[in-house]
Amino acid sequence: MKPRTLLRHFRESFKSLARNGWMTFASVSAVTVTLLLVGVFLVLMMNLNNVASEIENDVEIRVHIDLTATEEDQAVLRKEIEGIPEVQTIDFSSKDAELKGLVDSFGEDGGAFELFEQNNPLYDVFIVKTANPTDTIKTAKAIEELGNAHKVIYGAELVERLFKVFEIARNVGLALILGLVFTAMFLISNTIKITIFARRKEIEIMKLVGATNGFVRWPFFLEGLWLGVLGSLVPIGIILTSYYYLIDLVQPRIQGTFYELLPFYPFAFQVIGILISIGAFIGMWGSMMSVRKFLRV
Repeated sequence: MKPRTLLRHFRESFKSLARNGWMTFASVSAVTVTLLLVGVFLVLMMNLNNVASEIENDVEIRVHIDLTATEEDQAVLRKEIEGIPEVQTIDFSSKDAELKGLVDSFGEDGGAFELFEQNNPLYDVFIVKTANPTDTIKTAKAIEELGNAHKVIYGAELVERLFKVFEIARNVGLALILGLVFTAMFLISNTIKITIFARRKEIEIMKLVGATNGFVRWPFFLEGLWLGVLGSLVPIGIILTSYYYLIDLVQPRIQGTFYELLPFYPFAFQVIGILISIGAFIGMWGSMMSVRKFLRV
């Protein structure tokens, strides 16, 4: 496409936005309202995924080594665990380290356990983590079959329930976001269709004098792009401003807990990029679907 032709398409798209003021306002409003809802769910989903990732990454498998196992037996067991494809890291914790950790966890009351220092009843432990947290259950069951693995602890019921809850939450959130996006596409498609219907004679004349489908389509394509981008600006402003003050209000109260809000940067850039991309896609798709039927002359 020649630069002069492209420049002409840009001019026509801007003229159309100004000429059809109320239709432009209606289209932008439809995108704005929908993207505001999409943005809210997006913020919730991104923070939920962050929490889920933090919790999932803390999931570990504790393998209690049989008390009768020699150093050679421990080395064999370690090699067998390392041979499981899903295993990412494996660390050794001696029974003395386990006792010290137990004493420290009880604070001042931990002194009562110091009586066991001479005759430590705890086990040496291999602490295993998988590359993918969802492989924890399968990996734990594989380790249970190995020799000298006295007991494998990974919070079976809690881990299974946790993974199911996060999976359901992610799927529901994604379904809601997709539903809102398709709703916006439908709304803007019908709104733009009204604008194009008022100009159907103009399109017919252009087609009759030899204009190609691409020549007719480009100004509407660009018009939809501007509508989508304009419709994303207000939701971006509202969501990022609200999130900035939410961090200041909430973050000090949850500091040190397992749950923390995503930091404002680079979160803000991610939200801007996603919402502008969704808005632009909605606008372009709506325009293309609307103008297609009027190109059949």
